[in-house]
Amino acid sequence: MAASLSFTVISTSLDPESRSAWLCTLAARQLRGAGHAVTHLDLRETPLPPFDNAGCYAHPNAGVYHRAVREADGVLLGVPVYNWGLGSGARALVELTGSSDIGRGLHGAWFDRPVTFLVSGGLDHGYLSHGAFALGLMYDFRCVINPHFVYATSAHWDAPEVPGVWLAERLARTVDRTVDLSERLHGRDYHSVWEI
Repeated sequence: MAASLSFTVISTSLDPESRSAWLCTLAARQLRGAGHAVTHLDLRETPLPPFDNAGCYAHPNAGVYHRAVREADGVLLGVPVYNWGLGSGARALVELTGSSDIGRGLHGAWFDRPVTFLVSGGLDHGYLSHGAFALGLMYDFRCVINPHFVYATSAHWDAPEVPGVWLAERLARTVDRTVDLSERLHGRDYHSVWEI
């Protein structure tokens, strides 16, 4: 087995019965079972303030999320899809933890992170709904977007928190590819910044 890595798994849904949160729980369990360190955060339990580009940075949870992303060898984002776009939690998370302003001592946490998406949607044909968001992470923060991702609808679950066979296999493979990608990128000694 390769060296233990550090992963951050973040559920960005505010839905009390979030299926993307279930995906995060299962992924975190698999990573821990493989001997990796996992920081598992959920916006429902550790909420973020509204992004106002001012006082929001002083909120105690802002630092929790910033450190969790910045210090991870890989980030897994659990995201819900609403109307062919990601829920507001994911956008608020990146707006807050991605801000860079030398004058205020801010530097985005997302630069150079490998990112894997765990997506829950209502319809099968919305499986690329996270694409524009992923592209933004890639262009703005030089994130390495894992081409292996999960897109699951309610039909892929046998019961609450119990994935069907296809989903269980897809999630396991995606988490394995997440580890592989993070291992390959571990130890890079450069740090990107925004370029204008």
